[in-house]
Amino acid sequence: PECFVFYKPKDIVAGDFYFLEEYQGDIYVAVADCTGHGVPGAMVSVICSNALSYVVHDSQITEPGKILDAVTDIVIDKFQSSADGIKDGMDICLCKINIENRTVEYSGANNPLYIVRDGVLESIKPNKQPIGQFEYRVPFDTHKMTLEKDDIIYLFTDGFADQFGGDNGKKLKYKPFKNELLQAHDKTMHEQMIILDGFFEEWKGEYEQVDDVCIIGIRF
Repeated sequence: PECFVFYKPKDIVAGDFYFLEEYQGDIYVAVADCTGHGVPGAMVSVICSNALSYVVHDSQITEPGKILDAVTDIVIDKFQSSADGIKDGMDICLCKINIENRTVEYSGANNPLYIVRDGVLESIKPNKQPIGQFEYRVPFDTHKMTLEKDDIIYLFTDGFADQFGGDNGKKLKYKPFKNELLQAHDKTMHEQMIILDGFFEEWKGEYEQVDDVCIIGIRF
C-alpha cells in the first residue's frame, strides 16, 4: 500500500517502463530501461514488457533470474533478424515480492536494487549484462532476502543520475541520488516522490532532460 511511481519520460512516449503484475499470490514489479527513448524506445518497451508477462503467466517461470534468462532469449529472437544488426534490449531491476512474508527475490540486468533500513542504504548488485545480445552472457543471479517492517526498496533506471545540470552543467551521478533517498526516506512515499521531482527539476534547471526517468519506491 505504501509506494510511489515517479515516471518522467523525456518525450511523450518512452523507452523506460514499469511493470507490475500479480501471479499465484506474489507481486512482480520491475523498472526497465530499453534501448533509446521516444518512439523507438517505446517500441522496444512493448516487446520487452510483453515478454515479461509471457514468461511469468504462460511459461510459469517464477524465479527472477530465470525470468530474465527467458526474456533475454525472447528479445534476442525478436531482434536477430534486424537487417542493420541493431542490438536492442534493456536494462532492468526485477523483484518478486511476497507481502505477507516480507520476502523479496531480486534479479537485475545492469540495474541494482537499493534497500534502506534504519537510515542506511544497501545496494544489491546486478549482473553486468543487458537483456539482449551480449558476448559474455551468463545466467542471471537471484538474490533472496527477508525485509523488516519499514524497510524501503527502490527500483530505478539511470535517467535520474545521468541528468546534466547544477551550476556547472555536469552529470548528477549516483551519490547525490543516494543522499536524496536517505534524506527523504522517513517521509511518506508520496512526499518522497514530490521531493525527488523537485530535486530533479532544480538540478536540471534550464538544461534539456537527457533521458527517461523512472523510480519506484516500496515501503514494507
